[in-house]
Amino acid sequence: MPAIDIQVLENVFTDEEKMRIIMKITDAFGEVAGESLKANTSVRIHEIRSGSWGYGGNVLTTSDAVELRKRSRSE
Repeated sequence: MPAIDIQVLENVFTDEEKMRIIMKITDAFGEVAGESLKANTSVRIHEIRSGSWGYGGNVLTTSDAVELRKRSRSE
């Protein structure tokens, strides 16, 4: 049983968006792995508390992630 874990900051994606992410990730995996494995694939979205995620010595907040989403939509 394949298991796919996705980590995002809390309150960046709506419940509907998280549902779409799960469905699309499952579909993409199934295209490569086949329908049998797709049907047995588990996808989990873990929401990380704002300020509890860091990279390169920088702390990432929900506000930062929301701003990144806004910028990527306008490109």
